[in-house]
Amino acid sequence: MSGSRDPDTVIGLGLIGHGKMGRAVAQLAPQRGFEVRRVFTSQSASRGEGITPENLRDVDVCIDFTTPGAVMDNIRRVAEAGCNLVVGTTGWTDRLEAVRDIVERTSIGMVYAPNFSIGVQLFYRLARAAAAIFRRFPLYEPAIIETHHRFKRDAPSGTALELRRHIAPELGGREVSIASVRAGYVPGTHELVFDSEADTVLLRHAARSRQGFAEGALYAARWVIGKRGLFTFAEVLESGPTPS
Repeated sequence: MSGSRDPDTVIGLGLIGHGKMGRAVAQLAPQRGFEVRRVFTSQSASRGEGITPENLRDVDVCIDFTTPGAVMDNIRRVAEAGCNLVVGTTGWTDRLEAVRDIVERTSIGMVYAPNFSIGVQLFYRLARAAAAIFRRFPLYEPAIIETHHRFKRDAPSGTALELRRHIAPELGGREVSIASVRAGYVPGTHELVFDSEADTVLLRHAARSRQGFAEGALYAARWVIGKRGLFTFAEVLESGPTPS
């Protein structure tokens, strides 16, 4: 299933989860050289159409956008079938070492990230630079505010936690609080705030739609074919060609 590919060859894609993100990936996939060959949902699994080597025989790579409660079993099943995958599900990284063991034992390649937006990855870099600047000015208090649609289950978001992880070393151990808002249909907004009595400095990333997340996931899916090991999306962007 996994192997090197001519860039013009159609890639067989397996989608795990067919919610808002799964549908966004499915819509964009044909434009990016992918063919969706399998869609796995909790309903299809109950009909015996689950994640098995037989059902993945014509799939080159899988993309998982499901739930924290389902993702570990999905990773294990895909890995044991020998198929590489991309995981965009959040809320599971406290079990990262268990996933690393699965990836190493099965010799597959996997890319994961709390957010597959390329813009968010650049936002992290800007945030680190800003934190380094504000480190010398303790009158500015750092905080993160994240807003998502009311259907999002985890809070704080994985992106907010990752943002805090990026800036914490630059702030010299200063506490960074996170405020989470769940309301309406917001795809995702993340703000890094430096607030003082006199003024506020704000860095913001606001997703307009889910297309950016789908673009990044498909970019990672093409990249991971033929690879072995566990990779972050940041590593993909640093090692691969510039996304167009």
